[in-house]
Amino acid sequence: MHFQILLATSNAGKLRDFTGAAAPFGITIASIPNFSSLPQVVEDGATFEENARKKAESYSLAVSGELVLADDSGLEIDALGGAPGVYSARYAADEPHTAEGNTDDEANNARVLRELKSVLEQKRTARFICVLAVARDGQTVHTFRGAAEGVILDTPKGKNGFGYDPLFYFPQIGKSFAELSAEEKAQYSHRGAAFRSFLAWFRTT
Repeated sequence: MHFQILLATSNAGKLRDFTGAAAPFGITIASIPNFSSLPQVVEDGATFEENARKKAESYSLAVSGELVLADDSGLEIDALGGAPGVYSARYAADEPHTAEGNTDDEANNARVLRELKSVLEQKRTARFICVLAVARDGQTVHTFRGAAEGVILDTPKGKNGFGYDPLFYFPQIGKSFAELSAEEKAQYSHRGAAFRSFLAWFRTT
């Protein structure tokens, strides 16, 4: 049996990640029809879960009766007290907590590298976090969390992926996330882990 899951995003990188995670299970990931014309949700939550729920609930109103998935995800670096965290996509802004739009991936990466310049390799531990919320008709039905533990490199590696993937080294496989295909990344990533939890729930509903 083939299923299509609607994802509340226009982010090509996220669509690629979730498509890679869903492919082995015969599931198609699609963006909500006319997503770009829907009113944009302000991601002002204090946690990944708050933002994910807010997006899922709001965008599910556009597709009556359908399950809609939304994720909020980011990078937590121990040496930076958990930053950039929920501000991962706009970390290069002068004041990330008040920035309305996302900042460029390269600029975000550059700020992280600047801030970690004097930090020793063994202190550069970090994790990617993903919280998925699934909603129908404006109500969150369930949330799922995934994490991936790694180390921040001092120079980017790899051309795949997006965001902080070129800096995120995964010791288990000896590669950065940007050196992996979408299918490989799904095996190890925070999004892959959250999506597998969603699938386990989805199959029992």
